[in-house]
Amino acid sequence: MTDDPADRRTAVVERVLAWYAVHARDLPWRRPGTSPWAVVVSEFMLQQTPVERVREPWRAWLDRWPTPAALAAAPAGEAVRAWGRLGYPRRALRLHRAAVAITEEHDGEVPADREALLALPGVGSYTAAAVASFAFGRREVVLDTNVRRVLARVDGGVAHPAGGQTVAEVAAAAAFVPPEPAVAARWAVAVMELGALVCVARSPRCDVCPVQDLCAWRAAGHPAWDGPPRRGQGYDGTDRQCRGALLAVLRSSDEPVALDELAQAWPEETQRTRCLASLVADGLVVAPAPGTVALPG
Repeated sequence: MTDDPADRRTAVVERVLAWYAVHARDLPWRRPGTSPWAVVVSEFMLQQTPVERVREPWRAWLDRWPTPAALAAAPAGEAVRAWGRLGYPRRALRLHRAAVAITEEHDGEVPADREALLALPGVGSYTAAAVASFAFGRREVVLDTNVRRVLARVDGGVAHPAGGQTVAEVAAAAAFVPPEPAVAARWAVAVMELGALVCVARSPRCDVCPVQDLCAWRAAGHPAWDGPPRRGQGYDGTDRQCRGALLAVLRSSDEPVALDELAQAWPEETQRTRCLASLVADGLVVAPAPGTVALPG
């Protein structure tokens, strides 16, 4: 491992780029000619959702709504219906609202400027940087879970990044970003892919890692994580599962649904009532008439 930090960062970037050239997955939203809108849709769908669950919904979504204007012209409820079982359905509403904003404020074209992207509904710092980088080839610091984990290990010498991003973490990540925008954009996707396929959270494949001899965590003997416990999210019996069950009933019907039909989907009344109220508060469900509910129009 070289002692000069700048040389080591350069070596890490070069090796990861070379690895990516050989091992990158063929993901449709990465192909040349993919529209900025298609990249936006992929980024919304990929939030907290594995790649393989997104491929077909992404294709179906763009077949139906190939432009922001096409989605903006559809009822918000149709976006929720088409979201299907991707999970976290508020993303569907936010994507619909983003499409409306793009149509009304940017003449139907996804803006390339990071600040303009940040002003869109549902777009945070990561999504803005990702769209600017992947859709427009801008030089950005793109920090998703995978990238944060790779850099925590390679540069920080720890098994996992801290719970929340810090200014110091962003600055350390920025030091790796190549100066040329096109190379920076390729680095962003390449290091993300390394985290998804090799430097995974559990049982990392260090033996095939292109930067194993440059990794501070490996050099330190792979010290165990000594931060707060990292707990996976449960699902069975949770409010999230209940909300999903109620939405599944509404997605399956073109007409308003009687409340007693929801009871068949989730018998426990207290939780069902609470979750239905939360869906209404989130704008995912409306009550068009007493005793009935539906997806928004």
